[in-house]
Amino acid sequence: MAAVVILFLVIAAAFIFIAALGLRIIRPYERGLIEMLGRYQRTVDSGLRWIFPFVQRISKVDMRERVIDVPPQEVITKDNVVVTVDAVIFFEATDPVKLKYNVGNFQLAVTKLAQTNLRNVVGDLDLDAALTSRELINGKLRQILDDATDKWGTRVVRVEIQRIEPPPDVTEAMHRQMKAERDRRAIVTEAEGEKRSTILRSEGQKQSQILEAEGEAEAIKRVADAERYQFETVAQGEASAIEQVFGAIHTGDPTPDLIAIRYLEALKNVADGKATKIFLPLDNSGLTNAVASLSEIARAGQGAPAENEIGQGETGQDQPTS
Repeated sequence: MAAVVILFLVIAAAFIFIAALGLRIIRPYERGLIEMLGRYQRTVDSGLRWIFPFVQRISKVDMRERVIDVPPQEVITKDNVVVTVDAVIFFEATDPVKLKYNVGNFQLAVTKLAQTNLRNVVGDLDLDAALTSRELINGKLRQILDDATDKWGTRVVRVEIQRIEPPPDVTEAMHRQMKAERDRRAIVTEAEGEKRSTILRSEGQKQSQILEAEGEAEAIKRVADAERYQFETVAQGEASAIEQVFGAIHTGDPTPDLIAIRYLEALKNVADGKATKIFLPLDNSGLTNAVASLSEIARAGQGAPAENEIGQGETGQDQPTS
């Protein structure tokens, strides 16, 4: 009886041990490929999986995005310049079955494929285009690798060129060329600045002269307007005075104030020292009356000849008084 129990325990332990050998843990970023007697059976997702030991076999495939570094290599450009180029490739698995069974060493295969196509892409460009067209090279190389690796169950996400390094002598010549181009641009920019400054200065002087001329013209116009207004005001005043004198003379009632004003005007002409004859306004009404009385007396005493003498005297009264 004890031997039976011991045999049972040994069989149970062996069974547990064999069952434990069949336990497998699949991580979240992995897929499991189960093979039975060397033949692909199915694909399982992440979690705890059990297979028949010694009969089934499980292979894990990493589904995460990974990177492959392409070693530096020398490439001849279209204009026969040797440059050193290296790149990195980012890819991810899309079909674990193809990735497992269609290619033996995917990393080596994609590295050699990238190196070969990198020579072709860069070789179609001259040095200047290769140095300034990294995005173009990245896009072409990614498209070529993506199409080639599709049967391997992977997708090339992107390709990045790390460096494109020309030989030292070419680099030095490029530096000299760049410096000469910078110097030329600096000279052209300085000349353009001086030209612009001269133009602006000339335009400023021109504008200043125009404004100054306009200011002088405006000042002359205002002075002329002021003088014209002064002349018009004086002329209106003199016209008004003449009208008053004319009215006073024809009405026979010259006012003393008006006569005094005319006297003052005559004295102003005397004061300048240029007049040889001066005509002063005089109130002859009393003298005229006296002459008229004398004429009456003479006519009564002597007849017509007296009238002629009186007429001659009257004519003499019209002479200006100096």
